[in-house]
Amino acid sequence: MNQDPIPATNAITRLVQEFSKLPGIGPKSAQRITFYLLRSSEEQAKFLAEALLSLKQKITLCSTCCNVTESDPCPICRNHERDASQICIVEQPQDILALEHTGIYKGLYHVLHGAISPTEGVGSEDIRIRELLSRLQDGSVTEVILATNTNLEGEQTAMYLSQLITPLGIKVTRLAMGLPFGTELEYADDVTLTRALEGRSEF
Repeated sequence: MNQDPIPATNAITRLVQEFSKLPGIGPKSAQRITFYLLRSSEEQAKFLAEALLSLKQKITLCSTCCNVTESDPCPICRNHERDASQICIVEQPQDILALEHTGIYKGLYHVLHGAISPTEGVGSEDIRIRELLSRLQDGSVTEVILATNTNLEGEQTAMYLSQLITPLGIKVTRLAMGLPFGTELEYADDVTLTRALEGRSEF
């Protein structure tokens, strides 16, 4: 007879196991967080619970760039001071935060929500390429900047996108190799990202 590994009355064990499912948090870290919350006030625990619920209830995807947002279109797409002739393609929403932090790029973005990875069963139809191609149809975009990660999956995705976009007569550039191979954008420092943006070359 199978026994439930998480007894309904064992709130501590349950929370430790839930925290352990988060990326970058192992069992020891999960225990520390759980016991920190146990020592905290009930009010603080409620604030955390409300923030988590708000994240799931209020956040949606921008219908234009597919970035996460509370309003549609997102603030970047609504900003008429941005250069609408440039679209920077990134894999994940957090990559936009990294690039925006440099203060260099003033164009628009498009979030793929992944990268092509045959080994993991992720094909071109599984990421937001169809939405990107729709944005390129009106002729207003003159440059697409490929800012996918500099790993195998990111390079495969960049090559595929270049083959789709170049025939449209749109300039395709890639972030300069100021980014070491294997680096994910969200972990790159400001100086590296700035050099990569300023030194981008035609793909």
